[in-house]
Amino acid sequence: MSNYCADYIASLVQPDRVHRDVYEDPKLFNLEMDRIFGRSWVYVGHASQVPNPGDFFATRIGLQPVVMTRHSDGEIYVVYNRCAHRGVKVVNEECGNAGRFMCMYHGWTYDTNGDLDFVTQEEGYPNHKFEKARDGMGRVAQWGAHNGFVFANLSSSGPSLQDWLGENSGFLDDVAISAPDGRVEVSGGVHRYLFHGNWKMQVENLIDMYHPAYSHESSSAKSGQQFSRREGDKGGIQFFEKRGRVKSMDGLGTHALPHGHTWQGGLPPLENTSESHREYVALLEKKHGPARTREILTKKRHNVIFYPNMAMQELNPHIRVIRPVAVNRTEIFIYPVKLCGAPDTMFRDQLVNLNRTHSPTSLVQTDDVEAFARAQEGMLASGNKWILLARDGPKETLPSGRIKTTGTSEEGIRNHYRAWLNYMCSSSLI
Repeated sequence: MSNYCADYIASLVQPDRVHRDVYEDPKLFNLEMDRIFGRSWVYVGHASQVPNPGDFFATRIGLQPVVMTRHSDGEIYVVYNRCAHRGVKVVNEECGNAGRFMCMYHGWTYDTNGDLDFVTQEEGYPNHKFEKARDGMGRVAQWGAHNGFVFANLSSSGPSLQDWLGENSGFLDDVAISAPDGRVEVSGGVHRYLFHGNWKMQVENLIDMYHPAYSHESSSAKSGQQFSRREGDKGGIQFFEKRGRVKSMDGLGTHALPHGHTWQGGLPPLENTSESHREYVALLEKKHGPARTREILTKKRHNVIFYPNMAMQELNPHIRVIRPVAVNRTEIFIYPVKLCGAPDTMFRDQLVNLNRTHSPTSLVQTDDVEAFARAQEGMLASGNKWILLARDGPKETLPSGRIKTTGTSEEGIRNHYRAWLNYMCSSSLI
């Protein structure tokens, strides 16, 4: 179809299934970049990644290159990564520090807030009056932060950042308060990889508690040998009672929020008797007292989704950024989150665990990306053009609009598609 009207797009999503085209159609992908990534709040980065004036961090919102900067006034800006002259990408490094940004093509320079600074051989423009903002790199319509987590919106319309975050803002508060110093940093490097599949597969997978018992059996079942709780233990992490039983995952619970956000309930804490953990607990108790510390250490949320492009875990704190490349190509970035004031050895242990579970060659992540690739290929098969999302359980709708149900329910994924429809059908394709 040359024209994708709202009625057609709406026909692709039914209460218990979605059409395979939402994962396979390049035209729908391009619409998603405009209507979802171009009209929603999208995670850009963390303030700790640009701590000093002149610091910058280059990323993308959808397919659009942007730069998060710390300007000389101390404020954070989010600007488009393009030269106002001929449209050349100005900032080519992922991060660094610069007094000015200079375009390599004709030497135009820009302040770190995106304003035009200098035009080479300006006398060649006798009939053009330059203006710093108008002829600059251009700032995105909106940006803002909550506890240092920076989000941007290419559109000037829609809800405020705080309204869009909703109950998820409480999670960002919980992450910060779990640090002895009351703040976090994004440091420790990054894991990145490209998978052959649609970006929505990764978003869905993060709240799919139906798959771990099967996809990750070698790592998580009793018979698994890849992880062990203690030296000499022949079993895995013993997360499941036995293969095929997902009762423990149902008890975890799924929470579906407005705007497509979701999370699972908290995982039971693992026994940790290390010296660094005891030191960490002592620091929290000194600041908050034993009772409040117990509350802080009880993790209430797992795999928190900030729809459409970011997820966080609290148990082993890290950020996952989902960056679409094409309808069947997606980049993933894993950033460790450091709890400021906690022992350095504790952070090193955290990095080791992330290497085991979330690196491109990890024991767990490789299972997921293989499933994504097989799904992308399998959806091309004729016969059934629909993807079933009917798995359900008892539900409770809270006054905030949050829907609470069982851990293996696909309600969270259905919630994503309710948000998807809201964005995609807000206007007809021009």
